[in-house]
Amino acid sequence: MKVLFTSPIIEHPPAGGPQLRIENSIKALARVCDLRIVARTSRGFVGGADAEDYFRRFGNEFSYSPCGAKQFANRYLRKAQQLWRSVGSCGYAADADFLLDYADRRDIDCIWFGYGNISFPLIKAIKERRPDIKVVCDTDSVWSRFVLRELPFERNPVRKWVIQRKGQRKEVEEKQWVDLCNVTTAVSDVDAEYYKAIAGNPSRIHTFSNVIDLETYATPPPAPMELHKPCVYLAGTFGHYHSPMDVAARWVLTDILPRARKVIPNLHFYIVGRDSDRSLAHVREPGVSVLGKVPSVLPYLCHADVSLVPLKFESGTRFKILEAAACNVPIVSTTLGAEGLEVQNREHLLVADNAERFADAIVELIRNRSLASTLAVNCRDLVQKYYSVDRLEQQARRILEYLANGESRAESSR
Repeated sequence: MKVLFTSPIIEHPPAGGPQLRIENSIKALARVCDLRIVARTSRGFVGGADAEDYFRRFGNEFSYSPCGAKQFANRYLRKAQQLWRSVGSCGYAADADFLLDYADRRDIDCIWFGYGNISFPLIKAIKERRPDIKVVCDTDSVWSRFVLRELPFERNPVRKWVIQRKGQRKEVEEKQWVDLCNVTTAVSDVDAEYYKAIAGNPSRIHTFSNVIDLETYATPPPAPMELHKPCVYLAGTFGHYHSPMDVAARWVLTDILPRARKVIPNLHFYIVGRDSDRSLAHVREPGVSVLGKVPSVLPYLCHADVSLVPLKFESGTRFKILEAAACNVPIVSTTLGAEGLEVQNREHLLVADNAERFADAIVELIRNRSLASTLAVNCRDLVQKYYSVDRLEQQARRILEYLANGESRAESSR
């Protein structure tokens, strides 16, 4: 099958979970189909010539949509550009025309939308022009849950109203695209059950997991110079005061870290990820390093004593857990942080949902290295079994077989 994979998020080296999902999706799809890749972002965001060469190893062709190539680097101008795109000459209609022309000239059988849950206007424009073309809406989460789960943590009534409205609008979109698209993917069974419950035809919902390529983590890099030990590590994509990662980081800083330091006074906290140095620029306390985006998180992650997943609201499954497991680093997570993954408390990681227990779990793992090692090994074995590119390849093959053969049978049996 000839597949056109397109996404507004694509970058190498991957800067975080969104980029990891896209990269590993491409790797899996390249094993089972004739793959072409169109980035709906600029060359600078992709990573330049080296990144283009990297992605060409997996796709027969790598190119850019004309509108994506014009993306601004400045985040404020980019926001304005996104608003303008829906009505301007380089908006969803232009992208739809480009992708359909691309598909026609190459006899493409299916357009696979990486991060389809933020691409619905474009998917809709394509399906309006060509109802018969096969489309996969590949989701990284249930976006309405991502939005609405913030409500219990917000006290401002105006912002609560904004969150409610935004989440409700996303719920409407989700109900539309599960019936519009030939396949909607979910990163876990938890997400898949949500989509099946709102779909007219549940057979169109398929699992396409978040996974990692274990070979990437086979050789641990050297530790950064002057790495402070013992240390805990938190990584993700930050950006604004209300984001899940910013809320999580502030929770650790204000409630968890002080408790842990009563037992381990010299405990160091590393915060790594895009925009963390901007959104947490006010953090100046000793024993905390806010690093922002780094060329690779692995020098910090591989040498951390504990990796933290202190999320209070989110959706999808966490690359933070998968990467830490691949690096044999023990993990403390909230229940929500581990949602959708086949992990068990005290078998693969420690789960804690309040500050006192979270701090106690950190202390336990640093003091009890035997327990830390056992959990890390168990979690890595789990990732190798269920969350590798090999497993994603199997899921990709089933989805393409459904599109090629099973979809018509499923429709006729209804």
